[in-house]
Amino acid sequence: MSSLPPLSLSILGVEPLDEFIKEIADFIHHMIISRPDLPGNVEVEAKIGLLRERGGGRLSLPVLVETILTPDSIDCRFESNMTAAQHKHFNTLLNELKISSSQPGYASSSPLDYHHLRLVDSFYPSETNDREKIRVTRDEKSGAVIECMRKIRLGDLNIYSPKRLADWRVSVNLEVPCSHPVGSSTHQRKKDRMSYSHEEFNIDLTQVTSTNQSGTPEILHELELEIARPALLLLTASKRGDMNAPENERNAFDELIRAFVNNARILARNASDSWH
Repeated sequence: MSSLPPLSLSILGVEPLDEFIKEIADFIHHMIISRPDLPGNVEVEAKIGLLRERGGGRLSLPVLVETILTPDSIDCRFESNMTAAQHKHFNTLLNELKISSSQPGYASSSPLDYHHLRLVDSFYPSETNDREKIRVTRDEKSGAVIECMRKIRLGDLNIYSPKRLADWRVSVNLEVPCSHPVGSSTHQRKKDRMSYSHEEFNIDLTQVTSTNQSGTPEILHELELEIARPALLLLTASKRGDMNAPENERNAFDELIRAFVNNARILARNASDSWH
């Protein structure tokens, strides 16, 4: 035989479930349905970075491929900061994709949209929890308040990628709106953000300048992917697996998370050797 004949997906004629994506979908779904009964938006994001051992070096595990770590099973920390050169690399990549996806006849994906934002975050102590802060976000130029909220961390999943130059982390948070706090902020953070939107996701490439009470500035560079519409996320989560709902509705949550994971993987796999 000179060529391979058509093959079945399996002996049962179906493709086995992708356990990696299902594990992340199950985690996010559990965080959503078990969240505190408070008003606010659920934020699901993936940050690109490095998993580091407490000594500072990159985590090294005896696995060959991308792996989800059991929460709190390994003494390590996730570092989302990257070098200025890596920041420029992603900026160039996303800008080129923005331009090419807007050209007539481009069929590989939907077009990307783009916004350049300059924001200032001010952080205030929370009266309800010493570990939480109230964040007031303003437009840097006009000073107008964009949002005032308290972020409650629900959970994180670390993904270790030994064949790649970067790892990634999935985080689920609850953003609770609140009134503007009184008193002085404990610290500020300026964000110069290139925000790219694609279908149901936002990709934010941000240079962050943090200033603490001593006035010493610290510059960080971050890349994060976020599900754009919290209302859609909650709606699809509510119908996940509901046999009374149409098939497309009960599968929509897993489809949303599949695309989310694919985008996170693509970003991590496009990290350049200027990461360290």
